Amino acid sequence: MIAKNDNNQQDPLHSQQLNMGGLLHFAIPSLLGLFLFVIPIPWNGEVTVPIAFLAKLIGQWLAPWLPLAATVIIVLAWLGTAYTYLRKPANLLQLPLWKALFAISPFWFAARTVGMVFAFITYFQIGPEWIWSEHTGGMLLTSLIPGLFVVFMLAGLLLPLLVDFGLLEFFGTLMTKIMRPIFTLPGRSSINCMASWLGDGTIGVMMTSKQYEAGYYTKREAAVIGTTFTAVSITFSFIVLSNVNLAHMFLPFYVTVTLAGMIAAIIMPRIPPLSRKPDTYAPGATPAEDESIPSAWSPRQWGLRQAVSKARQHEGAGSFMREGCKNTIDLWIGVIPVVMAIGTIAVAIAEYTPIFQWLGAPFIPILQLLGLPEAAAASQTILVGFADMFLPTVLGSGIESEMTRFVIAALSVTQLIYMSEVGGLLLGSKLPVNMKDLFIIFLLRTLITLPIIAIAAHLLF
Repeated sequence: MIAKNDNNQQDPLHSQQLNMGGLLHFAIPSLLGLFLFVIPIPWNGEVTVPIAFLAKLIGQWLAPWLPLAATVIIVLAWLGTAYTYLRKPANLLQLPLWKALFAISPFWFAARTVGMVFAFITYFQIGPEWIWSEHTGGMLLTSLIPGLFVVFMLAGLLLPLLVDFGLLEFFGTLMTKIMRPIFTLPGRSSINCMASWLGDGTIGVMMTSKQYEAGYYTKREAAVIGTTFTAVSITFSFIVLSNVNLAHMFLPFYVTVTLAGMIAAIIMPRIPPLSRKPDTYAPGATPAEDESIPSAWSPRQWGLRQAVSKARQHEGAGSFMREGCKNTIDLWIGVIPVVMAIGTIAVAIAEYTPIFQWLGAPFIPILQLLGLPEAAAASQTILVGFADMFLPTVLGSGIESEMTRFVIAALSVTQLIYMSEVGGLLLGSKLPVNMKDLFIIFLLRTLITLPIIAIAAHLLF
């Protein structure tokens, strides 16, 4: 039965749009987007979302050229920024895309400069070895950044399937009563959070940043999503567990990671620094429509109405490609140089200094209190994950206790924030978080999830 408005008259927009053509206009691209970004599928013994498989496949094809391509992108980003910063070309600054890409603050200009220097030194392997070694800049330029390059290309081009055809509006209506009381987030964030958790943290950061800039989220909501749900992919979680020789325990491992992550997602938005972020929108953004449902409508009907209305506004294939290409260029230019700069510095500190060992020392009594064997050795892995999430399992792979290795692997995933990738992405994006925020969030996530993981480990071993 079709819902009526308060005057008992059928809503003309409802009757016009909720026909088969309107529903298909919403459903086909939205279901394709869900399939690509959210639905895990098995393939060759692995389980992850299709877009991650595509990225891996393309990355293998392009592997010999990706470090060079990344270096060229980083250099072009610096040249465009330097020209804009020094010459201030009025004709180019009138172009919205050029202004967004290159009219940046002195701090980010410095970050791009450092990233350009590091990329050049690393690609040609000249200068100090601590910059270009296979454990620092070499790892970034030949392993992590090529993966980001491909993911940004695919996700940038295909992201409009999730955000431009009404999927957020539909799920926003249905999920408001769940997401708001549990995670303090709007219902539309449910798709973003699922894609971030099940797909890949880099996709999650990119989606969140774009939706924040478009007015879908406030500063607080965007910061919560970007730092709370951006887990590594299911496939990478398996790699992490394999690195500590516990691959046979993947199911209980991933259940533990998900449980700890969900508990952290309930707590983190309610405590500083995330709770203190203002509920205001990005400068210049038009806030998205309120998700409240008129009394005369059911959630499903109102959600479909909003979704079809959004899909009807799309301007076709040309607009889809333009928006996708703009997303990709924005990510390549805006984020990759920052990841190269901050990631190299963070990993070099972890590799060549004892700073993270010193910082981990206070965790020894906590690990002993939790009953974990080899607490002193495990403590060295606790905070090193802030530099790179793979480092804890590298350092902990020699620990004899399977229980302790299990805890180290699970904690490295639930901490979420690591500067070699997700942390650098967050800082390079438009999301309202800074380095201090990220380190505090990393520490809080560690303190929240460590006891949960330890309890699960005691039950399993």
